[in-house]
Amino acid sequence: MTSSDSAAQKAPAKDPWDLPDVSGLVVGVLGGTGPQGKGLAYRLAQAGQKVIIGSRAAERARAAAEELGLGIEGADNAETARRSDIVIVAVPWDGHGATLTSLREELAGKLVVDCVNPLGFDKLGAYALKPEEGSAAEQAAALLPDSRVTAAFHHLSAVLLQDPKIERIDTDVMVLGEERADVEIVQALAGRIPGMRGVFSGRLRNAHQVESLVANLISVNRRYKAHAGLRVTDV
Repeated sequence: MTSSDSAAQKAPAKDPWDLPDVSGLVVGVLGGTGPQGKGLAYRLAQAGQKVIIGSRAAERARAAAEELGLGIEGADNAETARRSDIVIVAVPWDGHGATLTSLREELAGKLVVDCVNPLGFDKLGAYALKPEEGSAAEQAAALLPDSRVTAAFHHLSAVLLQDPKIERIDTDVMVLGEERADVEIVQALAGRIPGMRGVFSGRLRNAHQVESLVANLISVNRRYKAHAGLRVTDV
């Protein structure tokens, strides 16, 4: 067999937009009573996903779920993690490490999607913080060695996510992770929301600049009275 014959027999390259069906997966949202988590829960449930909102207090989670409707359930964080196939981490940065440490057992074997942005604020506005591990996503990976950690959903406006009058949110979602199969699941999940598209954006070591970009978007929004998102061109 010649080298040209061997090349001809190679399988064609996989279409990067050929993504898995995630419609049957249960999505848990830790920090689901906060603006970002609540908005993501609403949009995913509206798209037909089974969603569980998590909170430190189960009563708060159930109240938020009842307010949103759409079949969303509420539970404490531990139960949410146990019952979910995919767990989105949308907790405040100052509670990020402690929350994940306390849920290490419940999150073992789960696909974890970290969307936390480590930010500080002063009189000049928002600015990025640099965690010791490099990023919030890398901190999650260090604290959850038995989980499959990815990073996504950083640049979404909580205002747009929660507004029922808005049918589409035209933005791309940058997705980072170590395993292609895990990244594609998260891309597919993002694509369930009308107007959104998940785009592979590198490994977790590149998460810091993605998380940090939120500080720039906050400045854009303040100057232009907007709810800016991102689009990746030519892909």
